[in-house]
Formats: sequence, C-alpha cells, structure tokens
Amino acid sequence: MPRSRAAAYMVASALGFSVMSMLVKVANARLPTGEIVFARAVVTLVASYVMVRRAGLSLWGTNKRGLVFRGALGFCGLSLYYLSLSYLPLADATTIQNTTPILVAILAWVALGEAVSWSTALALVCGVAGVSLIVHPSGTGLDPVGVAIAVGAAVASAIVYVTVRKLAKTEHPLVIVWYFPLIATPLIIPWAIATWVTPTPFEWLVLLLIGLTTQVGQVFMTMALALEPAGRVTAVGYVQVAFAMVWQWMIFGSAPTVWTLAGAGLIVGGTTAIALFKR
Repeated sequence: MPRSRAAAYMVASALGFSVMSMLVKVANARLPTGEIVFARAVVTLVASYVMVRRAGLSLWGTNKRGLVFRGALGFCGLSLYYLSLSYLPLADATTIQNTTPILVAILAWVALGEAVSWSTALALVCGVAGVSLIVHPSGTGLDPVGVAIAVGAAVASAIVYVTVRKLAKTEHPLVIVWYFPLIATPLIIPWAIATWVTPTPFEWLVLLLIGLTTQVGQVFMTMALALEPAGRVTAVGYVQVAFAMVWQWMIFGSAPTVWTLAGAGLIVGGTTAIALFKR
C-alpha cells in the first residue's frame, strides 16, 4: 500500500537524519559548521552522482529552475540546522526542527491545494503536544540565538518539503536529491576554507558517516514525498524527536525525563495514526 510504504520510508528517513544530527553534534565539539556542511555536501554529491548514473537517469532533470531553488534553499536550511546544533542540546535543536510539519501542512494546503486529513491533523496535534512536553522542562535557559537559528532552519525546511513534493510530479527522486549537493557544494566552499580545521582520523570517519546517513535520510524522504501529500509525510518525521532522545541518552549521557518519555509516546502515537488510518 502506498500510504504504509510512504510512512515506512519517512520513518527510515527520520532514523537517518537523527543519526546524522547526533554525528554533527559530535563533530561540532571541535570542527566548525562550514567544514561539516562541506564534508556532507561532497559525500552526498559523489553518492548521488553514482546513484543517478546507475539508474540511467539524466543528471539535469526537466524543471531546472525548481531543482536549483530546492538545492539553494536546502543548503540554507541545512547550514542553519547544523549551526543550531552548536548552540543547543541535540534534543532541543531536533525538537524545534520538527515543528516543520505544522508549517508544511499549511504551505502544502496553500501552495499545492492538499487537504489536511483527520489522521494527519491528529498526528500534528500529537506532535505539537509531544514537543511541548519535551521542551517544557528544558526550554528555559536556551540560547536565544540558537533558538532563532533553529526556527529559521525549520522554516527553510518546510519550504523545501513542499518544493520537493511539487517537483516529484515531474522529476525522479534521485535527481531531486542530486541537485542538493550539486548546488550546496560550490556555495559552501568559501565558508569551509575560511574556518578550516584539519580533522583527526576519527573526525574524518564522523564526517563520512554524516554524509552517508544524510544521503539515506534524503533518499527515503524524497521517495515518501513522491507517494503521499507533504503534510501527511512530514508529520511522520516527528518520530525523529524520539530518536534524538535515545541518542542523547546513549551517546551524551543525558537520560530522558518523564516529560521526555510522555512526549515521545505522543509523537510515536501520532506517527502510528498516519501509518494505519486511511484519509
């Protein structure tokens, strides 16, 4: 079934992006944000090129203006999100980033005419409630600059999701994914050079894994958006917050509170509603 398959794709995407965020947080301990974004762009550029060529597709697509716009805006969103991870705890940055589905549902309704179904609305309500529970005990004292950067990343990401949904009607998912590093790589080079710090062997491995896990997240996200309305698909992405709680506990030694567990339960419940119930 397309709907359940799209939900499975988005959960896989959320897992990939959550691992990426955890690795970025690790890399941010010493490496500058520009360098991390550059490494991610180069790895995904190579991976995307190989995947597009193996699929026998044209590298350039048909709607070149829309593809370039998606790549440029994706670069802005990614850079802001990576930068927010240097200011905020992993869970808080991920939580703010995952306000994106609310914006996507509104933008998709306005720009694409996609109705918000009751199951999507339920998932959004559960997601907002879950996010509120998670942020409530930790939301005070957050760096306002970091919060502003994270909000900017969420807005850019919402526009990207809607753009991808529109492009998926004429473009192959692999071509859409390819355009992101194609545009981002030349844009990030000056920033990376200006702040370059030579990575250690372990940091090189982390940078490689950031690129690979991002590629997994991007491909599955694009495949999901090709099957289902943007608001429905991105609501499933709330499960990334739950993944972030796990990584923060396991990697950074910060155990989840009762508030965190309750919020994660609501998020997973909303995700289940998306996967199981028809429109």
